[in-house]
Order: sequence, then C-alpha cells, then structure tokens
Amino acid sequence: MNIRDFEYLVALAEHKHFRKAAEACFVSQPTLSGQIRKLEDEIGTSLLERSSRRVLFTDSGLQLVEQAKRILKEVKTFKEMAAGQSGEMTGPMHIGFIPTVGPYLLPKIVPKLKEAYPDLELFLHEAQTHQLVRQLEEGKLDCLVLASVAETAHFKEIEVYNEPLSVAVPCGHEWADQLEVDMHELEGRTVLALGDGHCLRDHALGFCFAAGAKDDERFKATSLETLRNMVAAGAGITLLPDLSLPKEREKDGVCYVRAVNPTPSRSLVLAYRPGSPLRVRFEKIAAAIASYL
Repeated sequence: MNIRDFEYLVALAEHKHFRKAAEACFVSQPTLSGQIRKLEDEIGTSLLERSSRRVLFTDSGLQLVEQAKRILKEVKTFKEMAAGQSGEMTGPMHIGFIPTVGPYLLPKIVPKLKEAYPDLELFLHEAQTHQLVRQLEEGKLDCLVLASVAETAHFKEIEVYNEPLSVAVPCGHEWADQLEVDMHELEGRTVLALGDGHCLRDHALGFCFAAGAKDDERFKATSLETLRNMVAAGAGITLLPDLSLPKEREKDGVCYVRAVNPTPSRSLVLAYRPGSPLRVRFEKIAAAIASYL
C-alpha cells in the first residue's frame, strides 16, 4: 500500500461515488476501483459492502478511512515542515477566499503573486466562511483570505487590509450627489443585504442597526452583484465593500457615497492554523497582498 491508496480511499468516502472520487483524484474509475480492491486484498478485510448499489463502507472500512485521513494529514504536515525549513516559495498552496472578496481581489493579486513567486503553484477555492473554516481545520486548505469574524478567532491572523464600506444608492436618490453621508442619516431607513451565511451581512447590518436602520426582510441577495443590480433598479440602498466598487463614483445607475461618523469597515486577514510550519510563507503572501491594495 502507499499514500495514493489512502487518497483514493478518503476520496471515495467523501464523494460516496466511484466516478466522482476518480475524477477528484484525476484517475480513471477502473484504476480507483482496482486500487481499492487491491488494498482490501493486501490488508485482508473488506472495506465496502459489495452487494449494495450505493457506496457503503463496512464498520472496519469506516475506521480505516479515519486512520487514512490522519495519515494524509501527517504527510501534509511533513511536507509543510520541509517547505517551511527551506523557506522557499515553491510547490502547491491552497488558499480559500470568501465570495465577497475573491472576485474583486484575485484579479489584482494573482498576476502579481505569479510574477513575484513563479514556482508557487496556487490553488484558489471560493466558499462561504463556515465552509472555508471547516476545510482549513481539516487540512484541505493551507490558509484563508477573508473578513475576520468570531469563527476565525482560533486561527492565527495576519491583517492585510482594513476595507471601508460605502453606501450604494440609485442615481436618482437624494444622496446621489453627495461625496459622503453620515451613518446616522440611515436612521429609520431600510437597507438591502446579503443572505444568511455571508459574513458581510453581519458586518454591514451591524453598522446599519447601530445607526437605527433595519434590513429589508423581503429580499436577501446571494451576491454583491445582485445587490448592486437591485440598487440600480431602485429597490433600495445598501453597503458595499470598497474592493467591489468601480473606479467611477457613478456607474450603471448606481452612485457610491463614502460613509462617515463612523466609517463602516471590515478587517481582511490571512488566517492559518496555529503551529503551521508555513508561517513564513503566509507572512510573505500577506505582505504581498497588502502591498497591492
């Protein structure tokens, strides 16, 4: 048996499907199926219930899957320690981004990172905060770039940018020609917001609630672009992070007004597991990101 066999076993347990597991491992289905059977022959026990059309693991199989996960995690740590000792920016790096950061930050930083560290192989993953946190805890990701929230408190964090939030209003709105708006002027108003699961929802609404505003419960957006389009259609006003704003103060029916007293903001950080041997690498990436913003 070898490390690759453990990867096949864990992939099959996660996907519960031979074809999907094979695709995740970049091999053919017969190859993966054959290696699983070969592993069973080698250890002398059945991992799967062969009579079922579904992928069902035996009790022994489930226990060995958990052991395989632990082995793979240790192998990953071994490789990270080796990379950390060398201090070189080489090899694979899996980075997670939240949807309200990735689309606006990645075009700015990826070309620069590739230019600065040509031997660093970047794998970029986008998901909501709770999903990224779980993947970082499980060792599937090396680090995250996201807004600092309570869920990330047990990780080490390197701040890369304190990002202001601006008020987005329809171009016919009374604030459209203003350069700034006092947050207290939101008192009694209704604001559009992202749906549950987006950490920006909590950040933005926290400032709005403090100002005396309330959220529009009739509508919850799944993306910043949906929010922007709803504002352009005259459905309401919202707060948008500055990285998502166009260079123009007015564009496509939306006007962007700086919010003050206080200025709402969120802290974007690079988060990683405490004790990770790749700390120096993370510090270099965080410094690079900060320098490009």
